[in-house]
Amino acid sequence: MSVVHHTANSSSTSVTLPARPEAIAFPPEQTALIVVDMQNAYATRGGYLDLAGFDVSATAPVIEKISVAVTAAREAGIQIIWFQNGWDDEYVEAGDIGSPNYHKSNALKTMRKKPELQGKLLAKGGWDYELVDELVPQPGDIVLPKPRYSGFFNTPLDSMLRSRGIRHLIFTGIATNVCVESTLRDGFFLEYFGVVLEDATYQAGPAFAQQAALFNIETFFGWVSDVATFCAALRPEQQLQRRA
Repeated sequence: MSVVHHTANSSSTSVTLPARPEAIAFPPEQTALIVVDMQNAYATRGGYLDLAGFDVSATAPVIEKISVAVTAAREAGIQIIWFQNGWDDEYVEAGDIGSPNYHKSNALKTMRKKPELQGKLLAKGGWDYELVDELVPQPGDIVLPKPRYSGFFNTPLDSMLRSRGIRHLIFTGIATNVCVESTLRDGFFLEYFGVVLEDATYQAGPAFAQQAALFNIETFFGWVSDVATFCAALRPEQQLQRRA
């Protein structure tokens, strides 16, 4: 089994995570677990995706997996970062007709199609924008608003990570082929190592979209693992067994 090693600090103790296309080693203190857009908008009935006609019935198992991964990561000393996608209540941050986001955002298109929803979808301060009830940030976590798909665009994410010496990013959340993949891609170009926990991500729509995103990530931009493997890799007793 080949392993991709990266340890910025030689005194750090690395965890080896079995993954595709090969295992990857990371020091927990130089790692962040990122929870992408687990908001009512994307994961709850009555939220934006549901109102736009997408099926959100399969999000409950993903929420459970994310909760497990967050707990394990926090216990291991891994920084937790929560993204919230959305804009001000006037949607100035969303961009006007001159922005591609104006034309491609399904939330914005849904509100134009259904004017009665104007101001209700992904607006800061609203129910739609809030994280789901099952996932609650704790002291020491970072909650970071983002105005576009990528968490690196027009946010202080890069400086936050670099100031903490973080080079490894573990991804969970919604949607695999949009906000998860675009953030991981941007991280790749900024020299971050990105891993997706596939069963802790969700993609509304046809199953092939999820598989295509994961294939693209593991082939070109990062690594793919799962929650059980991630949690097992963080257990000290398992690490001792591996060294024996």
